Amino acid sequence: MTLSAASLALAPVSARADTAAVKRGERVVNEWCRDCHVREGETLDPDMAPPYSDIVAVEGRDRAWFEAFLKDDHFPMTTFRLFDHEKADVVEWLMDMQRRGK
Repeated sequence: MTLSAASLALAPVSARADTAAVKRGERVVNEWCRDCHVREGETLDPDMAPPYSDIVAVEGRDRAWFEAFLKDDHFPMTTFRLFDHEKADVVEWLMDMQRRGK
């Protein structure tokens, strides 16, 4: 099998893995982050963090930016300590939102 054929053969597995990570990331966000972040369609409350659609739309916020941001604790996010694998899944979810323009 050539390199390109091997890449094509693995593509569906990679896509399923990405989809699973996105779903896991969404579950983490819904469990730990939604109490502080405004949900789509809600009025922006100055005591709340912005909706994720606003966060992913900011110029320069790419995978590396999100990974670096989640690596360090940020008040009041320090209340919720995520495991590294959970942070990675949240990044996948954010990148999926960004790709879809949400």
